[in-house]
Amino acid sequence: QLQLVESGGGVVQPGGSLRLSCKASGFTSGFTLDYYLIGWFRQAPGKEREGVSCITQRAFTTKYIDSVKGRFAISRDDAKNMVYLQMNNLEPDDTGLYYCAAGLSPVCSQKAEDYQNWGQGTQVVVSA
Repeated sequence: QLQLVESGGGVVQPGGSLRLSCKASGFTSGFTLDYYLIGWFRQAPGKEREGVSCITQRAFTTKYIDSVKGRFAISRDDAKNMVYLQMNNLEPDDTGLYYCAAGLSPVCSQKAEDYQNWGQGTQVVVSA
């Protein structure tokens, strides 16, 4: 079963940067990471989980929620089974538990129901 492990979270001051990583393993026979749509989601305390960004197979398409456009960048390295989320100019509202998720849809989706595999999350805290 596909497993996803996030890393790279931490505590950072407003205006700072973090790079989140997501390592994929445990592929079903015949599958590799390049078969999967990947999304980054986050959940802040007391709020619903929201889709932050997604990247389709072979990185044909990427999407971002409006609040992170121009500050976050999603990328993937299928040869290394890795997906990244570079986060710059962080704001307190970016605080939350960040999850990596994988699905088989060919459409870049920021909806949780389009993803079948989830990591455990990495915590990001943006505070002065």
